[in-house]
Amino acid sequence: MALFDLSLPELRSYRPQVDEPDDFDAFWAETLDETRSFDLAASFEPVETGLSGMRTWDVTFAGFGGHPIKGWFSAPAGAEGPLPLVVQFHGYNGGRGLPHTHGLWPLAGYAHFIMDVRGQGSGGNVGDTPDPIGSGPSIAGFMTRGIEDPRSYFYRRVYADAVRAVEAARSHPLADAARTVVVGGSQGGGIALAVGGLVPGLTGIAPDVPFLCHFGRAVTLTDSNPYAEIARYLKMHRDRERGVLRTLSYFDGVSFAARSSAPALFSVGLMDQVCPPSTVFAAHNAYAGPKGMEVYSFNGHEGGDMFHEAVKVRWVREVLNEAG
Repeated sequence: MALFDLSLPELRSYRPQVDEPDDFDAFWAETLDETRSFDLAASFEPVETGLSGMRTWDVTFAGFGGHPIKGWFSAPAGAEGPLPLVVQFHGYNGGRGLPHTHGLWPLAGYAHFIMDVRGQGSGGNVGDTPDPIGSGPSIAGFMTRGIEDPRSYFYRRVYADAVRAVEAARSHPLADAARTVVVGGSQGGGIALAVGGLVPGLTGIAPDVPFLCHFGRAVTLTDSNPYAEIARYLKMHRDRERGVLRTLSYFDGVSFAARSSAPALFSVGLMDQVCPPSTVFAAHNAYAGPKGMEVYSFNGHEGGDMFHEAVKVRWVREVLNEAG
């Protein structure tokens, strides 16, 4: 694999105009009002993990449409709180996995919550949350489910679920709602960007190699999945390009970044053919709050991997200390 996108100096100054609908804010205000019309109904059931260093709860809360969404909430064993909270979103077609795999943030001294993305959980990690809403014609995967209209698009439900996930995690008695950081990689990074634009009062946001950004460029620059799902859909449905791009414009991480004010730490792999560097920098360069970018020059979609995890632990400690 070699460099295939813009040069690093070009990436650092890359600020494309994305097609943002005039009713973007109204659409999301209506979506969240509709979602919040259902009681959050967050429940926390203790589970045994066999790990002496942390406690874990099996969480269920009401997401979009009042549908039950699962997650794991964990905290350091013996902690009394309130603890700074790290809310995490996972990658494409993954799931919340098993609770013993989420020890990093509790061992660092924080409460931690990971949301299960509805309908996924059969690739990389297992999941437990169905998506009860159907779809029109679509390519296998999730990128084109309900893509005929922004109101029916799959990620409308997911982003709304993610906002409620923050609210559910903040409701746990061990969580300090005033000190909340959201993190995620790939799909999780894109979801974190959406949450950053929709949830006020976050302490920080750390999107790694974020997906779901600058759709107009991504679907024509890379032939790697998941963006290629959209290209294959349009290859068959030749008459739907304008409508598809309009739908995607409501879900673009670049637009959410422009509405975010919390300190942010991005990461990018310059050889990433899944989430091309220019799409990541488009979101970073549009980001309205304080921001930084960790660049991994010889890495693809894995980005900084374990090296970047160490960077994030230090960064989260710094932003939490600055927040008091």
